[in-house]
Amino acid sequence: MPQPTERNRLGGEASPYLQQHADNPVNWQPWGDEAFERAREHDVPVFVSIGYSSCHWCHVMAEESFEDESVASVVNESFVPIKVDREERPDVDSTFMTVCQLVTGGGGWPLSAWCTPEGKPFYVGTYFPPEPRRNQPGFRDLCERIADSWSDPEQREEMKRRADQWTESARDELESVPSPDEAGPDGDGGSSPPGDDLLDTAAAAALRGYDEEYGGFGSGGAKFPMPGRIDLLMRAYAGRGRDALLSAATGTLDGMARGGMYDQVGGGFHRYAVDREWTVPHFEKMLYDNAELPMVYLDGYRLAGDPAYARVASESLAFLDRELRHADGGFFSTLDARSRPPASRHGGNNADGGEDVEGAFYVWTPEEVDAVLDEPAASLAKERYGIRPGGNFERGTTVPTIAASVAELAAERDLSSDEVREILTEARTALFDARESRPRPARDEKVLASWNGRAVSAFARAGDALGEPYAEIASEALDFCREGLYDADAETGALARRWLDGDVRGPGYLDDYAFLARGALDVYAATGDPGPLGFALDLADALVDEFYDADDGTIYFTRDLDAEGSETDDAGPLIARPQEFTDRSTPSSLGVAAETLALLDGFRTDGEFREIAERVVTTHADRIRGSPLEHASLVRAADLVETGGIEVTVAADEVPDEWRETLGERYLPGALVAPRPATEAGLDEWLDRLGMAEAPPVWADRDATDGEPTAYVCEGFTCSPPRTDLDAALTWLETREPSS
Repeated sequence: MPQPTERNRLGGEASPYLQQHADNPVNWQPWGDEAFERAREHDVPVFVSIGYSSCHWCHVMAEESFEDESVASVVNESFVPIKVDREERPDVDSTFMTVCQLVTGGGGWPLSAWCTPEGKPFYVGTYFPPEPRRNQPGFRDLCERIADSWSDPEQREEMKRRADQWTESARDELESVPSPDEAGPDGDGGSSPPGDDLLDTAAAAALRGYDEEYGGFGSGGAKFPMPGRIDLLMRAYAGRGRDALLSAATGTLDGMARGGMYDQVGGGFHRYAVDREWTVPHFEKMLYDNAELPMVYLDGYRLAGDPAYARVASESLAFLDRELRHADGGFFSTLDARSRPPASRHGGNNADGGEDVEGAFYVWTPEEVDAVLDEPAASLAKERYGIRPGGNFERGTTVPTIAASVAELAAERDLSSDEVREILTEARTALFDARESRPRPARDEKVLASWNGRAVSAFARAGDALGEPYAEIASEALDFCREGLYDADAETGALARRWLDGDVRGPGYLDDYAFLARGALDVYAATGDPGPLGFALDLADALVDEFYDADDGTIYFTRDLDAEGSETDDAGPLIARPQEFTDRSTPSSLGVAAETLALLDGFRTDGEFREIAERVVTTHADRIRGSPLEHASLVRAADLVETGGIEVTVAADEVPDEWRETLGERYLPGALVAPRPATEAGLDEWLDRLGMAEAPPVWADRDATDGEPTAYVCEGFTCSPPRTDLDAALTWLETREPSS
């Protein structure tokens, strides 16, 4: 019987992850209708393997199984094998990952799924070893058993029944909206919004899961950065003043910054820690982590006043600027976890010298430190970062952590703290320079609209707080995405998902539109340039047109593929139209979309955006109330809808530097900062530029007083008098009586 596929077709794909598998003997096909048509023609199942370029266990499974000729022979004879880059096709990943989590109780990458030619999965898992191990089947044996079962008519019928059941369960989970009889008397998706105590409820849940010894959430196994939970804790503390909430937030910030998850030599965060103590990370560095985490560290700095938090934020953004930024402004996606070890670790003879090893770029031995630094810097650096014989990682190496305080080191050596800091600063620079000569981890140079949106927000929000020209970097990244990924001539402005060396792949998903719209709004707030605001409004309009379903009262992650003109050439047989409810490694796109629409409603005169945001959080009120901690972004959106949030309108031809510094240093969670020209004439020019027929509420009747920069501050739908003293205007927030 001929093989269903004749060759590996990934060589024509631009994705770095797919290119990593282009030379496999497995006849990989890209996701699309053609591959599934092959499966129908040959009456065989489809094997779907989903991963991403910096995924450690994806590399391991490839080396153990996908590069093995004998394994490839089994796969090629019995299946149509499909490779999916989850970063390019988050819709495919979401549906299969939902099935995996429902069936197995867990998930991760590589994600492995066997499905019918119609795309319905009947067997799922993650990494499979080449041979049976610890109750896991070996990959080759598993493939042979599945192929044999498919050849048996009775077993095939059972597999199809299972596939139908799993598909229905995934649809129930991903497409869930209340039925009309659950939607309240008006059929509006819920009787009321979730309520005004959500923030406190979510923060209390985060506090219950807080690890008081090491920071973070949970007391066993791996520790993941959860910036959404830290944000909820800080917002609740600001509202209630309960010290335990701030302690949990800062304790988590401290734990991550002291541990090996933070790159102590070069700045920036690795993906997550494999242990409770934050010591050993999975070493890949993702754009989204290094966008999300600086934002909460900056808020920690604003709220707690600890300059160490500002330093971590600044160093992480510097890492992005240095190592993940395209020359024209956009940001690449990831750095791999693995690279070849430096010569100091193999002397040209060790077998590892030609193989990529996890963490090789980042770890140290005492001898490597001694080769770079003289005394006393070498001893101080080794004690500071815990670099000792035997190490804390593989092959006797050490992941640097903050193992000793400056005060401890100073006391041991009869030096002043300032002297120790100066020595360590110079030592760190020398170690960084030496590390730069090592073989570097591979870089995935996809520019994703969604992840760039989060990076744009991070840089835009950082400039005023850190006194650096970060807003310019944010503007350049936004321009890159607008020019490279956005088609303003489309009937509704079309945003593509990915740019890679000029190759554009789309269409964009909800996270692309929502995250980039929020980034554009943040650039406008940081610069006072109305151009990014206009882009944010255009993206929001397209978001509503493409993803909002008024009948269901929700915003889906994908377009309606059944709608006229919505089909894409390579959509493939998606089994569900997902919604993204929960915050995972990135915020919930549904929550960010609702929050961004609510914020942008201030620049509309019809109230439509606010109505949609309120409808969304009302539709999902029961879900949010039932588990607010898992829905951090939706909680923020619901809180904004309920309270109206904080607005700061500044009428000035140019916002004074000291005002920007004040706004950058004050903790104003979720505030909308809305610069506008000082005069009506200047505002009219903006309105013409933006195509607005009249001034929106956030600008209307808010001129400068006597030509002086003037602030208008509002909270809870109540506004202060105009003030030419920003501090006085912000003091109004602290002294006003809460609305009833």
